[in-house]
Amino acid sequence: MIKLLKFLLAPVTGLAVASAASAECTNDTWNKVMDRGKLVVGVKADYKPWGYRDTDGNIIGMEADMAADVARTMGVELEMVAVQSSNRMQFLEQGKIDLMIATMSDRADRREIVGIVGPNYYTSGTNVLAPAAIGLKEWQELNGKPVCGKQGAFYNQIVEERYGAEIVAFVGNAEAKQALRDKKCIAWVYDDSSIMADLSSGEWDGFEMPLATEDDNPWGLAVPKDEENCIFGRFMSGMQYNWHRNGTLVGLESKWGIQSTQYLVNQKERFKDWLAD
Repeated sequence: MIKLLKFLLAPVTGLAVASAASAECTNDTWNKVMDRGKLVVGVKADYKPWGYRDTDGNIIGMEADMAADVARTMGVELEMVAVQSSNRMQFLEQGKIDLMIATMSDRADRREIVGIVGPNYYTSGTNVLAPAAIGLKEWQELNGKPVCGKQGAFYNQIVEERYGAEIVAFVGNAEAKQALRDKKCIAWVYDDSSIMADLSSGEWDGFEMPLATEDDNPWGLAVPKDEENCIFGRFMSGMQYNWHRNGTLVGLESKWGIQSTQYLVNQKERFKDWLAD
């Protein structure tokens, strides 16, 4: 009888929890955006090609296009605010922006502060920048070779332990990349998104990112924490799902000259319509 009662009460308990969650949703940010007819999105303005300024000072790039699509889908105007890694979450917490799409890795500590909702829209990981003339194809080719790195970066330990590279560490990225130009190492190991940003800058002709990216770390966009499981959070989950399903993100990679990532290829296949041709 006790088991029967538990079975019968389970749906009621579930409904009560759902009702309580709904009651906690004030949807303040969503309502504010719809009332004023404008969405304010925090994006990078110094990280080409995801977010940077054109010659007229306008913010453009892959994530800027994503922000524009969100505003268009909501039927409101778009205002983009330049944010940095050091202030992007604070801007969202303080209400200076309504939404943040700013090359942010999805981490547990960040989920405690802002509402990161899935499925994640992008990813980055470990790769190398190297002269195309060297013709690197496999990570194993780094064995016993000098590889430039930034002091303290976890990428250094990865290539040392896995592939036997001899890391030549520098204080900053600028010094490490200059050493690469000066042929003090055969490659520079770092985050692949940063490497792709360098390659798209036009200042690294004759260089390439030749290896398969490893240790992917998904990127998360974010809404205010208290709207994570409310209208805004669920809407943004739907936006990301559809971007993967209809190939929008794959198309934006191509548009902005970003080297194709296997992550987006896999996500498009994962979420595809099984009845589609």
